[in-house]
Amino acid sequence: MTANSSTISTIVINSVPIAVRDTAEADLPVVLALHSLFLDGRMFEEFTAAARGVFRVVSPDFRGQGLSGMVDADIVDMDTHAADIEQLIERLGLQDINLLAQSMGGDVGLRVVHRNPELFSSVALIGSSARSEPGEKHASLDAWVETITAEGFTGETLEETLRIMFGTTTRSNPSQAENMAMWRSWIAEAGRNLAPQLAGVNARGSLLEVLPEITVPTLVICGEEDVARPPAWSEEIADRMPRAELVVMAGIGHSPILEDPGTVIPHLLAFFAQSQ
Repeated sequence: MTANSSTISTIVINSVPIAVRDTAEADLPVVLALHSLFLDGRMFEEFTAAARGVFRVVSPDFRGQGLSGMVDADIVDMDTHAADIEQLIERLGLQDINLLAQSMGGDVGLRVVHRNPELFSSVALIGSSARSEPGEKHASLDAWVETITAEGFTGETLEETLRIMFGTTTRSNPSQAENMAMWRSWIAEAGRNLAPQLAGVNARGSLLEVLPEITVPTLVICGEEDVARPPAWSEEIADRMPRAELVVMAGIGHSPILEDPGTVIPHLLAFFAQSQ
C-alpha cells in the first residue's frame, strides 16, 4: 500500500465531526470514494495515489467509523449516512461526481445518487448490492452485533470478519500476508464502536425497485469468492440499471480494490475517464 496522498480535515456535518481525506485538486474532476463497513477511507489510498493529477479524490469516513466522531445510538441507518454525504457534497461544492463505492459505501451511495442524479457523472460499485439483508440471516447477524458490542473485534469474531471481507485465495496467498496483517489491524481498531454501523447495514432496505431510475454509466465489480454479497447480487444490479457493465473477478472475495488493486484501479480510472 502507498502512503496517504491526501490532506485529512474535519467537517462538522449534522452535528458530527466527519473526517475527510481530500487531494484538493480543485481543477480536476471529482471521485467521491465511500468505504466499506469494517474499514475506512484508508482503503482508497492506493487508488488516490494512482489518480493524482487526473482526479480529485474525496474520501470521508462515515460517522462512527475511522477518524470521524462516534455516535451514541444503537443503530445508524443508511439514510442517516446518506444525509451526511449529501451535506458534505454541498459543503465542498462538488458536482459532476464520479462515485466509487465499496459494500456499505454502495448502500449509502446509491441512495445519494437516486436522490440527486444531477450531481453524478458515473457510478462504480464494488462488492455491493441493492437488496436488503435476507431475513434468514437477521438472527445470526443480531447475535454478532451483540458480541461486537460486548467484546469488539477479537479472536474468532475478528477471523470471521476477515473471512467475510477477503476471498479464500487472497487469505491463503503468502504474498498477501503483509496486507492481511494490516487489514486485520484496521478491523481490530474499530472495536465495539462499530456495532451501531453493523446494525444499520443489517437493517438496510432494498433499492432494487429504484435501480432502473439511475441512468448514469455504472461499473459493477464483484469477486467470485464474495460470501457477504454474492455475485448474483451484483448481477441483479447490472441487469436492472440501464447503463451498467458487470465485471466478475476470479479468485477474489468481497474487497476487489484491496485484493487485486493492480487490475481494479486501472479499470476504474479508465471507466471514470470515459464518463468525463
